[in-house]
Amino acid sequence: MKKHLLLVTLILLSAQLYSQDAKTAEECFKKADYKCAEEQYSKLAEKEQIQKYQSEYYNNLGTAQRRLGKTTLAFKSYESALKANPMSASVYANLASINSQKGSKQKALDYVEKGLQIDPENTDMYLTRSKIYDSQGKKDLAMKDLNQILTFAPNNIFARTGLANLKKNNGDLEGALKDYNQLISEKPESLLYNGRGDLYLKMKKTKEALTDINKAISIDPKFAQSYVTKALILFETAKPKEACSNLEKAVSLGYEKPLLMEYFAKCPTK
Repeated sequence: MKKHLLLVTLILLSAQLYSQDAKTAEECFKKADYKCAEEQYSKLAEKEQIQKYQSEYYNNLGTAQRRLGKTTLAFKSYESALKANPMSASVYANLASINSQKGSKQKALDYVEKGLQIDPENTDMYLTRSKIYDSQGKKDLAMKDLNQILTFAPNNIFARTGLANLKKNNGDLEGALKDYNQLISEKPESLLYNGRGDLYLKMKKTKEALTDINKAISIDPKFAQSYVTKALILFETAKPKEACSNLEKAVSLGYEKPLLMEYFAKCPTK
């Protein structure tokens, strides 16, 4: 009887410690401490016996590694996540996204196609495919995917800003500005001020652009994209040192450095 109680106690203690490890990993990720998150999720993935949970840990590990610029390791982690659970839509979404960023557009599209068979209402996959179509000049297909999101998530901010950005990319800057003004009037979020700031930059209105970006940062100081946009504005206004400082800030918050090498090349040598 005593041995049985001891065994139950050890099992419960082990489960409690395991749960604490998972909580620690999640907290590290939320704080943008991706090195800590990488270490924690790596341990969790190796120890986990239930494939569904193991897949989730590998998936989160891959994302932490992407934020650290460890793209090759991220690929391997996502592939391990898919192997552990071939029915995880979020893993397909991440594999599509990372392949798209690396330039493997067709492979990314293949992952989207497979992922949507599992979850036909996965916004991340539609957003990724829309961006790919846009980059390929297939504007109608890009718009179709964004409008598809709005059929099941009518207030999705990423789809709505995506439609505004399609106008921006097609040269309809005034139309895009009208859309952003409407979105901001409904919900003044960091993402929207960042988007309008980028739009103002393209309109050569650097003063308005900087005002919007500073507003975006004040709303959410951890939104990495805002620092990238601010860097572009500062490059445009001949302030390369400040621009590069903002690029570094973006990277510290998880923006993938390999995606910014074109801009880092403009930085003054130390």
